Amino acid sequence: MPFDERDGPAVTTGPDEQYCSSCGDVIKREAEICPHCGVRQKYPQEKNPGIAAVLSVFVTGVGQIYNGQVGKGLALMVIQFINALLVFVVVGIFTGFIVWVYAIYDAYSVAEKINRGEIEP
Repeated sequence: MPFDERDGPAVTTGPDEQYCSSCGDVIKREAEICPHCGVRQKYPQEKNPGIAAVLSVFVTGVGQIYNGQVGKGLALMVIQFINALLVFVVVGIFTGFIVWVYAIYDAYSVAEKINRGEIEP
């Protein structure tokens, strides 16, 4: 059995178990409150990558806002507004397209990372 010098033997979780977000003890995955410390568990809301991407197809940045990245979504909207003004000097067509494609890809990939628990929304 693995050994952690600070805490004694390391404990691993089973398929229907997880670690408490507060005390770190092993609890059932469906437990809303940790039976050891009494803290309510935080469950990340699942994000649909398809919805995030489609929202960004229609309005750049809305997919990021759906994913909980409001600042990034608003920044992308401002950048696209500037690109719309730059259309009159032609460069906005290219930069707008690049930012639009980036926003779609980013919204989809961030939603997947949220669902895998790699990042917090």
